[in-house]
Amino acid sequence: MTSKLPLETDGAISDTSCFILLDKIDALSLLKDCFRTVYTTTVVTQEFGIQLPEWVQVREVVDKNFLINTSKLVDKGEASIIALAEELPDCILILDDDKARKLAKTLDLKFTGTLGILIRAKNLGVIPAIKPFIEKIRATNFHANEPLLNRVLTSVGE
Repeated sequence: MTSKLPLETDGAISDTSCFILLDKIDALSLLKDCFRTVYTTTVVTQEFGIQLPEWVQVREVVDKNFLINTSKLVDKGEASIIALAEELPDCILILDDDKARKLAKTLDLKFTGTLGILIRAKNLGVIPAIKPFIEKIRATNFHANEPLLNRVLTSVGE
C-alpha cells in the first residue's frame, strides 16, 4: 500500500478494480476530487462494463509492443494501464492486484491502490473520515483483509 501519494500529483490512471469498488460504495467522484485528470484505457472501460463519467479520459496505448509484452505478465486491463503509465510518466497508477503492483515497481512506476485513494481524499480534505467508506467496503466482495483495513484507518488517525 502506497499511502503517501505526493499531493502535487495531478493525474491518475485507473484500473478496473478501482472503478468497480468506488462505484459500489458510491464514491467514484473521489477520483475527480483528488486528481486534475483521470485516465484509463478502452480495455478497462470494457472490463468495467458501464459508462464511465465524462471526466474520465480514455486513452489508447501508443507502444503496442510494450502492451503485448506486458499482457503476457498481467491481465489485459492492468497491462494496458501500465503501458499507458509508461507514456504518461507524471501520472500515478491505481492498481489493486499484487502481480500488477510488482510489475509496476520493477518498472519504477508510481502506484497506489483504491485504499490509497481514500487516504489521499482525507489528506486533501475531500472527505472528513475514511471509516464510513471502509464500512461500505467491508460489505462488498473487495479482497482486503482486516489487518490492511485497520492499518489504513490507523494511518489517518481513525
